Amino acid sequence: MKQDILHNKTWMHGVNPSFKLIILVLLFLLSLMIHQLNILFYLTVFSFLLFWFCSGLTWKVKFLLFLPFILMFVSTASSMILFGKGDVIWLKWGLIEISEESFYRGLHIGFRALLFGLLGLLFTLSTRPVMLFYSLMQQLRLKPKYAYSFMAGFRMIPILAEEFLTIRRAMNVRGLNRKKGIAGLLFTFRSSALPLLAQSIRRAHRIAVAMEAKRFNGSGKRTYFYQTDFSKYDVFFIVMISAMLVFGWQAAAVFPVFPAGDVRYQG
Repeated sequence: MKQDILHNKTWMHGVNPSFKLIILVLLFLLSLMIHQLNILFYLTVFSFLLFWFCSGLTWKVKFLLFLPFILMFVSTASSMILFGKGDVIWLKWGLIEISEESFYRGLHIGFRALLFGLLGLLFTLSTRPVMLFYSLMQQLRLKPKYAYSFMAGFRMIPILAEEFLTIRRAMNVRGLNRKKGIAGLLFTFRSSALPLLAQSIRRAHRIAVAMEAKRFNGSGKRTYFYQTDFSKYDVFFIVMISAMLVFGWQAAAVFPVFPAGDVRYQG
């Protein structure tokens, strides 16, 4: 199964994976403490620009990947907008009550969810899983027995997907599954769950035996085929994130898009 959909590499792919992970996790935590709607809006815009220009994908693929996050923004924001509480009522119809306070709080929650999705998508598209685990072992001293276990499990995901498709095609050829759509997919899943589980257990056992035969115990000094280290791209990355935060705060103060301030004190 084809896993690599990248068309070209950008400078973001050269950032150390562990360093990138730490910075983005800190940015996640920081965004949880931001209650200014305009600041969160500008941070989301800057994150979108990073995703659009630094992910290494064609615009069609980027649009398709970004589309679910638009739906997530709408669904997350609308739940608060339509059913939140507030004093300045704009519209009331049955259970639906839209107020000025609920509207801005809903946008705040929506932009926060969109920001999380964009940063997570940027990290996923610009980081190879193998290099991430090698970086965790070399820079953050993650024990090899845990890292290689995760890598082995990650390698099984596309294999399971291929086997599921193979079983589904075989059932269709033999006329065992005449249902179409979601019903046919659920029938195939129920019929193939046990064979997939059995194959996964056998494959995991073979991997464990192979690692035991090669004297892998996860302790002692190890050499690595891939070497990860810090570079100029890490400096450029932290400069970009710092600039995003500074410009986000300044733009929110100078060019506010929404009249709301701290959404916790609206109303």
